[in-house]
Amino acid sequence: MLSSLNKFRNYVVAVALLVTTTAVASQSLHITVTKGFGVSLYASGLGDAKQLAIGDRGTVFVGSGKAGIITALVDSDHDGRVEKRYVIAKGLKSPEAIAFYDGDLYVAVENRILKYRSIEQRLRRPGRPQIIYDKLPKPKKRAHRAMHFGDDGRLYVSLSAPCNVCEAEQPFGGIIAIDVNTGSTEQIATGIRRIRGFDWSPTDGALWFADSGRDWMGDNIPADEINRVTYKGEHFGFPYLHGASVKERAYIKPKNLQITLPEYELPAHVEPIGVKFYKAKQFPEKYHNQLFVAENGSWNRSSKVGYQIVWLQLENNKVISRNTLVSFLDGEFPVARPYSLAIAQDGAMYISDDLKGNLYRLFYKGQKEEQQSSQEQDLDNE
Repeated sequence: MLSSLNKFRNYVVAVALLVTTTAVASQSLHITVTKGFGVSLYASGLGDAKQLAIGDRGTVFVGSGKAGIITALVDSDHDGRVEKRYVIAKGLKSPEAIAFYDGDLYVAVENRILKYRSIEQRLRRPGRPQIIYDKLPKPKKRAHRAMHFGDDGRLYVSLSAPCNVCEAEQPFGGIIAIDVNTGSTEQIATGIRRIRGFDWSPTDGALWFADSGRDWMGDNIPADEINRVTYKGEHFGFPYLHGASVKERAYIKPKNLQITLPEYELPAHVEPIGVKFYKAKQFPEKYHNQLFVAENGSWNRSSKVGYQIVWLQLENNKVISRNTLVSFLDGEFPVARPYSLAIAQDGAMYISDDLKGNLYRLFYKGQKEEQQSSQEQDLDNE
C-alpha cells in the first residue's frame, strides 16, 4: 500500500478550490488529483448527497439521506456549470437509492419503489409518483441501498444487512432483481454486509460490487471487499467470513455453505461505496473499461484512510493494482466524503459528497496539462 501511495504522489498535482457562499466565509479546499485531470465544483447545497442518476438529456439527479430530498441539476449550455436546479421531491425518508430508466426516475423509499414518469419533461412539476413495488423489507434503521437497471430491463436493488454483524434475514444482506412490470423478484446474491454500489462489467456483463467490512475489530481488519457475481444466489461470506480469511467468532458457518471469496481486498475501513466502470472515452485509454471506486472514508479508526477515488486496474477480470485518482484527505482533515459516481454524457465523472453536500466534476484536460506541476481553480457555490 505504501508503494502505491508513493507512486500516486509522483503523479499528482494539488488543486486548491476556493469555495465561496453568501452565508459562509470563503474557505480553501485542498484536493489532490492525478496530473492531466481537473476537478470542478458542479453544485453545492445538496444536503447529504448520496446516489446519482443521469437522465437522457444529461440531467443529474441527486438522492439524499437525512435531507429527504431529490434534486435535479441542469447544465443547459454544457459548460460544466449548473444553470437550473429543481426539487423533485422533499420530505421523503432516506431517498438515497435512485435510478433512471427509459425516461423515468425511480426512487426507493422505505418498503416502496416510486416512479416519476417522463421526469425530464416535468422538472418544474413532477407530479405524484406511481408506486411500482411495495414489498421491499422495511429498513430497521437507515436504509443502506442502491439500485440500477440491468441490460435485461430488471431493476437490481441492494439491501444491506441491518446490523454491524448478524445472521440477517433474507432478502437483507443481498441483491435482488425486480421485474417492474410483474413485480416478480429473484435473489441474485447473498451473504453481503453493506452494499451501496455496484455495476456491470462492459467486457463480460458480470456484476461487480463493493462490500464494507464489519466494525470494531481494530484498525486493520477486516478488509473491505470488491466482489464479482458469477452465478445467481452466490454467497459472499457475511457474517461467517470477513474478507478472505477473518472468521467471525460469534457465528459458525453452516457445513455445506459454499462461500465466494473477494476478487480484491481493500484496506480496512476505507468504506467503498460508489462503484462504476468507465465506459466513456474522455479519459485516456488506460482507464477505459476499468473499475472506479469511491472510498467514503473511515470513521472508527485511529488515523484516517479512504476519502478518495481509486481506479482498479483489471486484466482478464482480475484486479492487478489499486491507484488513487483523486484524494479529498488533507492530512487528517477530510474536505469531502465521496459517495457515488456517475458518468456524464461528455465522459466526465460526477462525484457526490455526503459530508458537505457538494457535487464534483472530474474531467480530463489532456497531455499538455500533464506537464504542469500545479494549478489553482476558483469556484463559486451556487
